[in-house]
Amino acid sequence: MKSRMIFSVILILSVMFVIVPDASATNGMNLEGYGPIAHAMGGASFGYWNGTAAMMGNPATLSFLKDNYWLDIAVGFLGPDVDATVTTSMGAMDAESASDAFYMPALGFLMRRGEMTFGLGIYSQGGMGTEYGSDSWMSDPSMGSNDALENGLVNRSEVGVGRVILPFTYDVNKKFSIGASIDFVWAGMDLQMGMSEAQFLDLANPAAQNIGTVSGSMAESFGMMYEPFGGTGIQELHHAYFDFTNDSDFTGEAKGTGFAGKIGAVYAVNPKLTLGATYHSKTFLGDLESDNASMSMGVDIDDGVLMGGAPSGNYVDYVIDVSGKISVKDFEWPAMFGIGAALEATDRLMIACDLKMIQWSSVMEDFKMVFEADDVATNGGFAGQDLSATLFQNWDDQFVISIGGAFDVTESLVIRAGYNYGKNPVPDKYLNALFPAIVENHITFGAGYYFAENRAVNLSMVTATSAEYENAGDGSGIPPVESTHSQFNWQLMFSTGF
Repeated sequence: MKSRMIFSVILILSVMFVIVPDASATNGMNLEGYGPIAHAMGGASFGYWNGTAAMMGNPATLSFLKDNYWLDIAVGFLGPDVDATVTTSMGAMDAESASDAFYMPALGFLMRRGEMTFGLGIYSQGGMGTEYGSDSWMSDPSMGSNDALENGLVNRSEVGVGRVILPFTYDVNKKFSIGASIDFVWAGMDLQMGMSEAQFLDLANPAAQNIGTVSGSMAESFGMMYEPFGGTGIQELHHAYFDFTNDSDFTGEAKGTGFAGKIGAVYAVNPKLTLGATYHSKTFLGDLESDNASMSMGVDIDDGVLMGGAPSGNYVDYVIDVSGKISVKDFEWPAMFGIGAALEATDRLMIACDLKMIQWSSVMEDFKMVFEADDVATNGGFAGQDLSATLFQNWDDQFVISIGGAFDVTESLVIRAGYNYGKNPVPDKYLNALFPAIVENHITFGAGYYFAENRAVNLSMVTATSAEYENAGDGSGIPPVESTHSQFNWQLMFSTGF
């Protein structure tokens, strides 16, 4: 019977590996909590048993498993509410993101053998995402001057990271346990991003480059045609548009895989107080790549040059479409270290607190893309050329505090509440409306109902209060944009031991 149960668990885990989707997140790009037990307690998890979700926190707490086997089946929901408001000479214009619902299944399985515990789990790490439609103020970077733009540009981002986790713990003695995990990590990204002439020229002009850089043979070829740079043929750039996206709810168009690891320890100071500590390594991912990418440029171009001849002096609006491949370079998830404590304050009340530092600065200095144009006739003079674009990020490291409590109302019912704070790691200067990872304050609550000591259902709900930050622009061609971001999230989990 148990062998059939284990086989069923392995089969379910295999299916989960295929369907775990991208997600949006709130401690930077991390979720504010993993598993509804910790999620309801402000995300605090490093010092007590909180189920298999500890694979995403302190793996050493998995050693608290009392049964021979344990199975958690969970689903999470993230509901971001994101707006972007631009200030122009015509007044303020608002755009509301349509990316407002993400569902994330998760599953974990554990086995105990003497002093050892090991298992397998699949969890969403986090990410972020927005979508502004073809009728938003972002849809036409030229603000109406491009007659060739028949349909507005969709501006969209979706970044998701997930893990297949192999954890192991060992009870050194009755008070002290250690744990570790090997994580297979996958990442996916969709991006549809329009840039105005002012933004693109900031990247291309070595005397500017306040928001990033651009280089490569495509940039050189464009410069030879761009008249403000001394070229011949293109009088104005209406927009530049990067596009690599798919219709999948589970994977991004550009994909990459790699590995990471975690270590942790827990120590029972006495029967009432437990301390925990953990370290998560930075990921080691390959580049996120797609062979189905495109780049387009809306231009005001001399029609003689457009037809391959001499300049005529007559200019027309035109959209140059270039197909190719995209590589997102050096995208990684950061290292994290944290400490925590859990205190049985009374027979019915437990209090937990975690402190952690997420090292975003080591992985979010730049966002780098390399576009390689297909060597085909339809790409014209850009065929076989390349363009490297870098957007500065310069994220700060993020200190996160999680605190929460659990109160046993009855032998079967537990209620939980907590608070989570993580300072916004994104500098105002580099804040992009497509990547508003700015939420800071989370109020958390939830409950668990135990049908038996080893069989339960747990629910958590979180309100991430509204955060507002503004990129002031450059004072001339790039206007100020204010991003506003709040969330309502929940997680539900069924657990059983056997």
